[in-house]
Amino acid sequence: MASSSLFSLNFASIPSTSSPTKHPFCFHSYLPSISFQYSNKKREFPIPSVASIPYEPINVDYLEEEFSGHGVTFEDIGDSYIAKMKLENGSAATLMLPSGLITSYKAHMWHGGTVELLQTTVSKGEDGNPVIQGGVSLAFNFGSDCETSWSPSTWAVHAIRGSPQDSIQVELISTDAEDMVEIRHIMNLEEDTLSSKVTVSNSNSSSIQLMGSLISHLTVSTPEATYACGLEGSNFFNRPMFLSNLSIVPPDLGPESRDGSGKPRDIVRLKGSGWGARNQKNSDKRNIRQIESEEEMEGEESDSYKHLTEEMSRIYTNAPRDFTIIDRGRRNSVVIARDGFEELYMFSPGSIHESFGMYSFICVGQSAMLKPVILRPGDVWTGGQHLHNPNL
Repeated sequence: MASSSLFSLNFASIPSTSSPTKHPFCFHSYLPSISFQYSNKKREFPIPSVASIPYEPINVDYLEEEFSGHGVTFEDIGDSYIAKMKLENGSAATLMLPSGLITSYKAHMWHGGTVELLQTTVSKGEDGNPVIQGGVSLAFNFGSDCETSWSPSTWAVHAIRGSPQDSIQVELISTDAEDMVEIRHIMNLEEDTLSSKVTVSNSNSSSIQLMGSLISHLTVSTPEATYACGLEGSNFFNRPMFLSNLSIVPPDLGPESRDGSGKPRDIVRLKGSGWGARNQKNSDKRNIRQIESEEEMEGEESDSYKHLTEEMSRIYTNAPRDFTIIDRGRRNSVVIARDGFEELYMFSPGSIHESFGMYSFICVGQSAMLKPVILRPGDVWTGGQHLHNPNL
């Protein structure tokens, strides 16, 4: 398995010594008032058989012709393709389709160069095809009558606007099999910001609920040198790690957390298991931490300069609309802002992993996990995230 913050798509160079496990979307809320359940279906790479927008063979030549002149180029990589957005000031982003995964955001810096802000990993799957995880992705489930009905996983380019001189906007679209639920993801690359706007339309005759998160894996030198600034006074709930099929999962979610087939067990049943530690020593430490977590499942953030050196997974319910992640090791910072979403999810794998390695990241999610978003018939809901680079 290899880490690729620059996201080089030279698949021939990917080591074949490891085969990653596919992880279904298995976050569950503990709140008894929410009876929403998630599907246990998994998505195979490179392209799943899903109930989503009709998938048509990729024609990169058509895309280049249809959307030329906006600062976006396309590259065919077999059953998938990538869209590269680049501004004249050097800021750039890379989008993978049809998965909709944003694999790279290189921000222009004061010194004239660019710095990668996202963590993306590339590994070889059991079938020999590449498995790509991390970056920025949408992990949402839509359901009605307390049943999961659809989770968007296949996206198509709907429109591209803007210019490399100012900003570039790429609009993706995904719909359910009955065309009753439509979700649009509009990415906007500006000189100092990468924004994701999510718009959901409900054409059903009944209400639907949205649960999940807009997840970002931010690359850092090590969580030991990383701080979250501006969360003091925010209420939080400690929760298990949020898993989607595009999540980077530390190896600490190990044998004890998997069933006989190697698949992750339902995360709710991990209580007291030490989160699947790789050895007894780590298991003992994590069991102690789990007990402490159970004793204080909720609380109020007391640190204005929150050190992320310890493993943590929590949901903030009244966090400010923007806060800052500071990485003293890379001498870098990112301002994260949100619109529409009421919850903020944050995960740190802790500092037990190698610095500047695969698990040197902080996961931030604009979320609706404790309290779902309810859309009545005809409703349109909008939420978003902004990754702002203050280092120009």
